Amino acid sequence: MRVEDFGFSALELQFLEALCLIILACLLVPISKRLGVGTIVGYLAAGIVAGLLLTSGLSDHPEELLHFAEFGIVLFLFIIGLEFRPARLWEMRSTIFGRGTLQVLVCGAFLAGPPYLLGLDWRASLVIGLGLALSSTALVLQSLDEKGERNTAYGSTAISILLFEDLAIVPLLLLVTLLSATGDPTTWRQGLWAVGLGLLAIGLLIAIGRYLLDPMFRILARAELPEIMTASALGLVIASALLMDAVGLSYAMGAFIAGVMLAESTFRHEVEADIEPFRGLFLGLFFLAVGLTIDLETLRENWALILIAVPVCVGLKGLAIYTVSRLFKSKHEDAARLAFTLSQHGEFGFVLFAAAASGQLIDIQTASILISIVSLSMAISTLVDRFGSMVIGDASQAAPHEDFEGADGQVLIIGFGRVGQLVAQPLLAEGVSVTLLDSNADRIHEAGRFGCRVHYGDGTRRDVLRAAGASNARMILVCTNAPVVTDRVVALVQREFDQARLVVRAWDRVHALRLKEADVDAVIRETAAAAYVMAKHAFRAMGASEDEAIEIVGRAEEQDEYLLKAQEDKVQGAVNAKDVLKGITPTPTR
Repeated sequence: MRVEDFGFSALELQFLEALCLIILACLLVPISKRLGVGTIVGYLAAGIVAGLLLTSGLSDHPEELLHFAEFGIVLFLFIIGLEFRPARLWEMRSTIFGRGTLQVLVCGAFLAGPPYLLGLDWRASLVIGLGLALSSTALVLQSLDEKGERNTAYGSTAISILLFEDLAIVPLLLLVTLLSATGDPTTWRQGLWAVGLGLLAIGLLIAIGRYLLDPMFRILARAELPEIMTASALGLVIASALLMDAVGLSYAMGAFIAGVMLAESTFRHEVEADIEPFRGLFLGLFFLAVGLTIDLETLRENWALILIAVPVCVGLKGLAIYTVSRLFKSKHEDAARLAFTLSQHGEFGFVLFAAAASGQLIDIQTASILISIVSLSMAISTLVDRFGSMVIGDASQAAPHEDFEGADGQVLIIGFGRVGQLVAQPLLAEGVSVTLLDSNADRIHEAGRFGCRVHYGDGTRRDVLRAAGASNARMILVCTNAPVVTDRVVALVQREFDQARLVVRAWDRVHALRLKEADVDAVIRETAAAAYVMAKHAFRAMGASEDEAIEIVGRAEEQDEYLLKAQEDKVQGAVNAKDVLKGITPTPTR
């Protein structure tokens, strides 16, 4: 019996379909997480069950929901972009374009072999191989995020390769046009024109981000309306994605570039906090839509071929990725992790195979089989990744649960590494009530020898800080190691917990000036004190007395503080503080 038989209107049917999908997700995602296979498998399973049980508009035309749900990937790439300052992106250019290009070509060569051996034309085999060489941006980023491995060596490499694949979709579509039976010189010129337009659109987006975004958010912030900031952030993402789509590039690439342009903005942390809830919701919807796209009729008719093809293609792709990684001097462990993480096929395969079918390079039946192979590889990707962890081994200890019982100290220390441990000891020795927070599982397990408990949690999350007692703390000490993490924590604390005095560890001089510009109560350069102590020992070793060493080093310290204050005044009085900060270089004191 169809739901239409109950007399629902079209609008009521849409609400009912949405309710059914929500119920399935709420049932299967927690079960999937409890079984230890991750949330992605739960969403994919919900989509497959919806395709089996429901006879509705969404299950009959899942591609419509998939296109809508791709907004989750767009938001995810925007948030990733917020963490990639332009300078860091420039440093990664060889990985993005060099390693990314070689990996796509090698994977394409490996995966073009089986269809060619099965009798397909070399042009069709080439397109199939290159289409299967692309990985799923959404799956890989979500997996890295869940495991906290986004900033690891192999995690950064994976993101770089995914960025190249997002860019590569335009030349790959152009290649399909060139190889197709309907291709003609006019179509080729249109394709080349599309590439030129894409480059022009990227340049336009960079210029807008460079000169207009910060002033725009500054004007909106004066209105003091949080919903306007949220709306403007979503509007920015949508506009960037639409601009890229208009010239043939991916939505995600536009969102990523917009994020990069905001990476150095003073408003980036607030924008990220506004976008985060939408990102998780739409990503879940995307994975659910992928489950719906699995054509069960095609699976039934070609089950033997598909069941053989999926492990063969995933295995060949993993082997190619490992080979390329070793050529680029990656360690065995990182190369193997990359192979397991990127071995699935990606959502861009849907686009490429549809274009190949339209261009008569492959028939509709072959396109359906290929789309089923891509969908199933995405469905089993979490299991493949889990198997990879078992094979490679995981040296790190399991992450403890977030438990904030007794987290009510007068002082909250975020980060319990080499600096946080030294800062905490005199406070604990004097009986000051201290709450310690860190996201590194190994440090949590080793903290027992300090006679105190370290709470496990991510200091960049508002709910974690609130649970750790930040709302009642008199002082918050930020001792995190990475400057980008420190900046996120500082922005969050200043926005949500301004009753506490804020003392922050700075990475270097420029980072210290950036924190001073943000009106942090006290900024401590982590290497300054140790350097002055070493200088005192150096003078004593050369025959100076204790008083002479103290006096000499004291003069240098005073001069350095004077220079730092002059640089701080220069930054605060500048029209464009970011340009002034870039121009600050090591300067000897006199």
